[in-house]
Amino acid sequence: MALQHIRVVEFAGLAPGPFAGLVLADWGADVIRVDRPAKSSPDTLCRNKRSIAIDVKVSSGLGILIRLVSQADVLIDPFRPGVMERLGLGPEVFLGEQGLNKKLIYARLAGYVRR
Repeated sequence: MALQHIRVVEFAGLAPGPFAGLVLADWGADVIRVDRPAKSSPDTLCRNKRSIAIDVKVSSGLGILIRLVSQADVLIDPFRPGVMERLGLGPEVFLGEQGLNKKLIYARLAGYVRR
């Protein structure tokens, strides 16, 4: 597969992010989907993905996520601008001057932004 050595961390969200992860998974990427622990409805865009439920609002969950993203090639952020920054997972954490993963491709796919 074309992307078999690529690791993607995808945050569960609205359609654009999960669809991008689905396409990458179909091309062979190792896509790890991050869900909230209390996920209420199944998602049909999970084919060929692994899934983990993490509460990013607790320090242990945030630590796990930072380690996971630090080893990834791509991060798919499906949220509105500012959400990941408030969680402590914005682009600056990984790509900034003191970044933890400067080779990371940080894809923000906020398809339904309010104006």
